[in-house]
Amino acid sequence: MNILVLNCGSSSIKFQIIATDMDAIAKDADGRLARGSIERIGGEAICSFEADQHGKELTTAPLRDTRAAVEFILRWGSSDKGPAQIQSVADIHAVGHRVVHGGELFKQSVKIDDTVFRAIEDCIELAPLHNPTNIKGIQAAREVFGTGLPQVAVFDTAFHQTLPEVAYLYAIPYQLYRRYRIRRYGFHGTSHRYVAYRYRQLQKIARDETNVITIHLGNGCSIAGIHGGNSQDTSMGLTPLEGLVMGTRSGDIDPAIVDFISVKEGMSSREVETLLNKQSGLLGISGLTNDMRELLAEEKENNDRRAHLAIEMFCYRVRKYIGAFLAATGGADAVIFTGGIGENSPEVRARVCAGLEWMGLKLEELRNVQAEKGFEGKISTDESRLAAYVIPTDEELLIARDTLRCVMGVTQRF
Repeated sequence: MNILVLNCGSSSIKFQIIATDMDAIAKDADGRLARGSIERIGGEAICSFEADQHGKELTTAPLRDTRAAVEFILRWGSSDKGPAQIQSVADIHAVGHRVVHGGELFKQSVKIDDTVFRAIEDCIELAPLHNPTNIKGIQAAREVFGTGLPQVAVFDTAFHQTLPEVAYLYAIPYQLYRRYRIRRYGFHGTSHRYVAYRYRQLQKIARDETNVITIHLGNGCSIAGIHGGNSQDTSMGLTPLEGLVMGTRSGDIDPAIVDFISVKEGMSSREVETLLNKQSGLLGISGLTNDMRELLAEEKENNDRRAHLAIEMFCYRVRKYIGAFLAATGGADAVIFTGGIGENSPEVRARVCAGLEWMGLKLEELRNVQAEKGFEGKISTDESRLAAYVIPTDEELLIARDTLRCVMGVTQRF
């Protein structure tokens, strides 16, 4: 089955076309036929496409909306520049969508029908920046492919629906949870779920034997404590703003700071929220950039104090959460780094793990330094009681697999 995976943003789409079936899943032999992205939808869009048998292609096109972008992907896919397996629209057998928020309604990936579509709309108030753009992707695919082509929603929040009440409730009046479902939902669930799956494949252990701390570090960052294969706690909350220091997000702060800034700066609460989401984190502390690579270079070349401070705060918060989640889950066998920073920055991994020797985690320096660009494996010493791994995430592959399972009616177990 050829599955188009769509990750739709407000003015962008990331996509992959993946060939998979139940036998391929069992053998980890899925085929990645093509991938790409479209940026600046609504004007002269920038399109980056790549098929396995061809090199990367960079082009521009006037694309007015998400539907036009999906149509453009299909035209490219069925051209001589696309994958050989895609000759027409009929060669796409299903579409899998990343949907950010499923609230308490969705505990696993689901095939999209009108009822599911309306339920995703009902979650807009929980994710006003993300769910509307995900919905546009679903609508666009319906218009382009017709209502007969199966579509599946894979939710960022679903994996964390196993959190116990003590972990997901906030200590606010309980009736506010009852009325508005204000609680911790967590995000990056597809990434945390995938790397936990890969870990147990590497270790050759059962799902219920999987006890790990998964650490997704990119522009957005989160950490999850997984016990018995289930998410027991996670750092992001009602929204993706809570938790670790991120590229432009503040992570944890005293809630009273919002009103304090509002009064002192003459800003509305919505403006303060934007500041915490878009102007804080690494960018806010350094005053330079939200790019960890650039901050590390600035620290090394110019000994910039604020760049150094931003990096240290970033790593300190991760280290702090590792300790908290080890306590919350009753211990773990390994910590797993993933995401753009987690997979590609030995320096950040070393700083995060520095000082954790007391709990039995010690990095093997050469392994850590060499763990870049697709490396999958252990980076701690063989004697470490708490192991450390780098495992590249592959959310698109998991979305494709869930899409197949939903279409085939196969029971999922996260």
